[in-house]
Amino acid sequence: MTGILITTLARRPELADRLWDMQNPWPAFAAHDPVSALLYPWMVAELPEYVFIATDGEEMVARAFSVPFALHAADRAGALPARGWDQVLMWAFADRRAGTEPDTVSAIEITVAPHRQGEGLAGRMLAAMREDARAHGFAEVVAPVRPNGKPAEPDTPMGEYAFRVREDGLPYDPWLRVHVRAGAVIDSVAPLSMTISASLARWREWTGLPFDAPGPVRVPGALVPVHCAPDHDHAVYVEPNVWVRHPLV
Repeated sequence: MTGILITTLARRPELADRLWDMQNPWPAFAAHDPVSALLYPWMVAELPEYVFIATDGEEMVARAFSVPFALHAADRAGALPARGWDQVLMWAFADRRAGTEPDTVSAIEITVAPHRQGEGLAGRMLAAMREDARAHGFAEVVAPVRPNGKPAEPDTPMGEYAFRVREDGLPYDPWLRVHVRAGAVIDSVAPLSMTISASLARWREWTGLPFDAPGPVRVPGALVPVHCAPDHDHAVYVEPNVWVRHPLV
């Protein structure tokens, strides 16, 4: 791990075009959230100092995105939103456009190349994000966490799964455990964090599943079942995430 260098896109702008070349473990359907499709290019263009890249020599091995936003604005009052990931992206965009002073940083994504997982890179990217937010003068980083063990239990309510702990008191979920070990506390469930709706043909293309019967469909990589409505030729996935708070002071 001595060859790993973590920096920001602001310091390495020549790497912008390579952000999407790195193989990632996300399921195919996750790339079709309309909010992220709109705002990921915006983050790269407008917030390069909040985009992190880990390289090992010339190889990109991890990336991370974050956004500054005004969590304590009068109409938000410090409450983390039920719409989680999608909402914080939209808040960050609206605040930037309106010139609203941000007071909090939210993590958006930390992704490690599949062949480099298990080396502690995710924790290092999280640490870099925390330290950079502290250097910018922020007192807190929040994150709408996508628990990486949850796809194995799609029928378990997120409110039950998120707060499950091991005998040592740490979270049962491995990714939540990384956050808590880094100093975070689990705040709440964001039940509507990401919504992806599409025709049955698209869902079949993304998953290889028939999507021919009404009701819940268990899709590999999904945290909860996808709701299939054949009579209306669509299926809808509403992903819950888990809000965590990282105090920096």
